[in-house]
Amino acid sequence: MSSTRKLLVASYVVAFAVVAAAGGAAASGKHVSVKADSPVNVQVFAPRPGDSAGKASKGFFVDLAVQYPSLASSGADFQLTGPATHQNQAPFPGAATPGVDEKLPGLIVLLSTSTVGARNAQNLANLFNLTGFTNQRTNEIWDTWIVAAPLFGRNVGSVLRVAVAADRNKDGIYNDAPAVVPDANHDGRINAIDLRAFGVASEIVTVPFRITD
Repeated sequence: MSSTRKLLVASYVVAFAVVAAAGGAAASGKHVSVKADSPVNVQVFAPRPGDSAGKASKGFFVDLAVQYPSLASSGADFQLTGPATHQNQAPFPGAATPGVDEKLPGLIVLLSTSTVGARNAQNLANLFNLTGFTNQRTNEIWDTWIVAAPLFGRNVGSVLRVAVAADRNKDGIYNDAPAVVPDANHDGRINAIDLRAFGVASEIVTVPFRITD
């Protein structure tokens, strides 16, 4: 783990103790990235392909970075939040429920084994705990979620899919993520085919891994 990300983890642990929020940042080694010629670039640091993540099918991280054409085009804001009573607390209040994340409103995050809401079609971006502006020179934002409950499959192989929705309303901001991704080909499985049919501004990062008891 780099010294920068270690500092982020340490800072967040302190913030958790102060405001009783859930979250974290974890990453090491290789990350999964997308083609640089997309308008928006997504990198996933955790989980990595083939990881056996979590304990009791919870407590694992989804940790990623997104680079936009400009910070204004991200529609992003600060966030430090978590489920239940941890929501909407100072210093960086935010909600923590499935759906569109108002702090990073173009982000689409899917888990193939999710049991919440619309299951594998449910956008989980609004469950992320920690959102911050990492590098203004590259318009990079980091976003992290620590999974607090075993609601995304128990001791099972899963597939994480991450993308940023296209600017569907042409307002210059990537803020058009759906709460639920439509099943474009009506096969009951939401995957890259459905995401492309909806419209994405990034490539689709796909990470197969195992959620572990």
